[in-house]
Amino acid sequence: MKYFDLHTDALTKMEGVFQVTPTCLRRGGCLVQCFAAFLGEEDEKFRRALFFSQKFDEMCAREGYRPVKKFSDIREGALCAMLTVEEGGAVEGDLKKLDLLYRRGVRMMGLLWNRENEIGYPNFVAYGRGDLGHGTRVLREERGLKPFGFALAERMISLGMAIDVSHASDGVFEDVAQICKRAGVPFVASHSNAAEIFPHARNLTDGQIGALSDCGGVVGLNFCADFLSDDPTAEGQRVALLAHAAHILRVGGEDVLALGSDFDGIPENAYMKNAACMPTLLGDLETAFGARIAEKIAFGNTMRVFRCILG
Repeated sequence: MKYFDLHTDALTKMEGVFQVTPTCLRRGGCLVQCFAAFLGEEDEKFRRALFFSQKFDEMCAREGYRPVKKFSDIREGALCAMLTVEEGGAVEGDLKKLDLLYRRGVRMMGLLWNRENEIGYPNFVAYGRGDLGHGTRVLREERGLKPFGFALAERMISLGMAIDVSHASDGVFEDVAQICKRAGVPFVASHSNAAEIFPHARNLTDGQIGALSDCGGVVGLNFCADFLSDDPTAEGQRVALLAHAAHILRVGGEDVLALGSDFDGIPENAYMKNAACMPTLLGDLETAFGARIAEKIAFGNTMRVFRCILG
């Protein structure tokens, strides 16, 4: 079964064993892999985003990826790659820089990472100290979009760039949901799970899952063990991934669930070690939910979202 993965940090990983490689993706049956320009806490974020856009172009030429800038660029039989940005601070408070990133091929951008920026606030009150922890959730009444964040979201919609709310505070999420609902366009949480199953601040509440569903958006199932359960074993992680999937489907319906592995941004998951393991998960999803819904999770729901956004 082919699949569409909304998030990997392989583009910006500097060393170590990579979880996403062309070989792994082909073995896994990948149709489209989103490659995030992860900017972290470094300065000169716009310059770094441009650097990684150039690196993406070079990677595509070298490794045989087919770049996706419009929906018709997605082709069966090709290994397709989409450039994204993780951390809206890349635009440094300037919509002209957003326009330039779009011209450089960026088709999805996460508004936040784990630090406040000109756009809004993350879903951690505090982050760091060497572990992911469960975090302290940032609630709606505390932190939403800033004035520039509203302007940015509107501009992303007009350009045809997907808005990604993974890492965003509850307030930012709610503001984006309202903007996208008024505009009649979907948005995504590219790599998040269900807070009802595991109460981590990075995971989505039932209300947020419902809001994504109402807008026609998707949540990408994240493979980070710290966001899934307290059981790090392969079987524990398998059970947890299926539990998160079942809950998201139950709350949001069969059109809301997708895949967002977070490969190369997370430690190795004992159940899903790399992209070549994807058929194992897809087989388990098919057993649990049937072939039709498994195909929607694997690629159908995400294809629908990007058909709408990219045109």
